[in-house]
Amino acid sequence: MNGNLFAGIGGGKGREELLTLLAERPGVRIERIVSTGQASPPGFWYDQDWGEWVVLLTGAARLRLAEEAEARRLAPGDWVDIPAHCRHRVEWTDPDQPTVWLAVHYRD
Repeated sequence: MNGNLFAGIGGGKGREELLTLLAERPGVRIERIVSTGQASPPGFWYDQDWGEWVVLLTGAARLRLAEEAEARRLAPGDWVDIPAHCRHRVEWTDPDQPTVWLAVHYRD
């Protein structure tokens, strides 16, 4: 299989976040996520049973890990490895341009 990470992104405020499964194998799942201003709901924290390595390809975002006092500002090329059960949330994504993430979910 092959494709282009930027194909079919579209755009537009107010639309739902777009999640595309790119590949899945035992113990690993790779997704493309396109955000256009979406963020985690107030008070909501992800607490996943698996690790997640994520890189920002375009746009901008602020990612908050529960054990950190401030959110991390992410720009294209920035990546974060989030261990299983590390509580985290997306505080903000750029509403004026698509923010494209590549997420690799993995189990130890």
